[in-house]
Amino acid sequence: MKTAMQMRDFLFSTMCIIIGLIVISPVIYCVSASFMSSGDLSSYPPKFIPSQLFLKNYEIVFTSTPLLRFIWNSFLIAIIGTVGRLITSSLAAYAFSFLEFKGKNIWFLVILGTMMIPGDMLFITNYITVANMKLINTYSGVIIVMMASATYMFILRQHFLSISKEYRDAAFIDGCGDFRFFTSMLVPMSKSILSSIFIASFIGLWNAYLWPLIVTNSENMRTVQVGITMLQSSESIIYGPIMAGVTVILIPSVLVFIIFQKQLVQGITLGGLKDSLIKYWRQLHEQDKIDCT
Repeated sequence: MKTAMQMRDFLFSTMCIIIGLIVISPVIYCVSASFMSSGDLSSYPPKFIPSQLFLKNYEIVFTSTPLLRFIWNSFLIAIIGTVGRLITSSLAAYAFSFLEFKGKNIWFLVILGTMMIPGDMLFITNYITVANMKLINTYSGVIIVMMASATYMFILRQHFLSISKEYRDAAFIDGCGDFRFFTSMLVPMSKSILSSIFIASFIGLWNAYLWPLIVTNSENMRTVQVGITMLQSSESIIYGPIMAGVTVILIPSVLVFIIFQKQLVQGITLGGLKDSLIKYWRQLHEQDKIDCT
């Protein structure tokens, strides 16, 4: 019986490894191709490993384009836009989950309705609005339309509804207000889902192409996804430098995932975290009773 279970675990692990390699194979080839010369890239049959390390592709990337400036622009836009989304989405989700106000359900349906509108349909109206605010070719003009997300509001609202309102009642008994309950209890209890949203939002904004292309018109304001197209020419496409540029701009996304990987794994123990927090607040409440006597 034990041998059968070990064999099953081995087969399952092997299958997961194979699927993982298939999924990540384009990234592996991209990194490998970034070190290939033009002869290796055009060889037949295709090569998956460079015959020798060809570092000139990276030299071309950093000398022909201000790639570091593009990376800084994309990082600034992605980090500010993601933090803004987390703040606005979590506060809106808290209001729709724990507070009672007139027209609550109607407003939530309006937010859900905006999720059904394709984003491309809003480019013209957003551009006109940003232009009237004189924010064309500025960081603010790029970021302002990214500061809120109906999708993340919905996800966080559904998560907050799964948290018992007894936690809020216990916190209010201890003298907490809405803001302290939100920051001291609700945010720590939701760390895993907030981390997931942070990763998804950061990668989405990092890979944004069309809106930054439309709203910026100078080279110093370009993002990496727009700037990488400068490696192409009208006559031909040189794949080596393009692969090198793509490899460089993949690094921040990978780092963000690695940094927040621990928080994602902690989602498994989220229930234990809830119990620990409520136990902590009850202990404080009992201590207050003892102090009063």
